[in-house]
Amino acid sequence: MSARFSSDNFFSMTTPAKLLLLSTSTVFGTGYLDHAEQEVRQTMGDARRILFIPYALADRAAYAQKAVNRFETMGFHCQSIDDYPDPIAALGETDAVFVGGGNTFRLLKALHELGLVDAIRQRVHQGMIYMGASAGSNVACPTIRTTNDMPIVEPPTLNALSLFPWQINPHYQDPEPDSTHMGETREERLLQYLEENETPVIGLREGAILSVTAGRIYLKGLRGARFFQRNYPASEFSPPMEITT
Repeated sequence: MSARFSSDNFFSMTTPAKLLLLSTSTVFGTGYLDHAEQEVRQTMGDARRILFIPYALADRAAYAQKAVNRFETMGFHCQSIDDYPDPIAALGETDAVFVGGGNTFRLLKALHELGLVDAIRQRVHQGMIYMGASAGSNVACPTIRTTNDMPIVEPPTLNALSLFPWQINPHYQDPEPDSTHMGETREERLLQYLEENETPVIGLREGAILSVTAGRIYLKGLRGARFFQRNYPASEFSPPMEITT
């Protein structure tokens, strides 16, 4: 199944980039990356080396060890980027990066301070696989303006990797019909974003996965997504499907 819609803001992904963008690393009732293991294996193909980027959490060592253990059970060789004296050089020694979730502002600040934004973008255009969950999916977008996180630190800019053409809102939640909460719903917040910004937003519910290969975008995973675009009604996407323009 595929969906086609109008978007003047979609830019053509002309590189052979392979992206795997998860709403979350853990779905309720399952273990770390259990729901995404099949998609990770498919995205990696014959590649075996993964570089884990733990910058979104404060305890990087513990976070990295958790990821290393999980990827090694899948048969991949995984190391933390913190194991290397030169993080930019580390990108040249891997087949893929996996950017873990946590606080998006902390993650982006570290990426900018270490000079990794341009370095990661360049390596992806050269064929390195990019995978991310939650905050790791947010930084794959043009900016991090649609993250759910508090700005606990201040990155030099909100501009991110621009590997994916739209904004992502991970952990997207639908309004609860019986809720007495009077604050904005997630949908209302994203519509407010579109009052000030042109780039469309795809809200990924928990368990939703975006897979990109050579510019073709597929929605996979356990749950669907909601697509928001200025001057158009919101669209509902259900996996599995290809999203085309």
